[in-house]
Amino acid sequence: MIKRIIILFISFTVICCIDKGLEEKYDWVSLQVTATAYNSIPYQTSYEHPAITAWGDSIKPGLKWIAVSRDLLTKGLGYNTMVKIDTFEGVYLVKDKMHSRWKNRIDIYMGENVKKAKEWGRRKVTIEYAILKDSL
Repeated sequence: MIKRIIILFISFTVICCIDKGLEEKYDWVSLQVTATAYNSIPYQTSYEHPAITAWGDSIKPGLKWIAVSRDLLTKGLGYNTMVKIDTFEGVYLVKDKMHSRWKNRIDIYMGENVKKAKEWGRRKVTIEYAILKDSL
């Protein structure tokens, strides 16, 4: 029991320090976007390489990754940008780009679970993305 309490305390302390570090080092820019979900299966991505993102990263279930519409790239949501999504816990990384026909949109990676992605559907969400304080 004491071991469990110590582990929980250490975990909580580490998480607080990480979050504090992110808050001190980055400005978080808020933006409302349309969010959809996608899976790493051939008919939704690439028939030849469904587990390879547009930037060449290998994607696998369990990763907190998103794709962004190309107009968001110019707003600062580039490769490896950290993103918080108001309806999800944790920080996601921009690791993929969407087709140029989409505007003001993110696609949340949901592994190979097509049912979960379809249930998510399309929603308006507020995201916050990190920009280094020195870069503004």
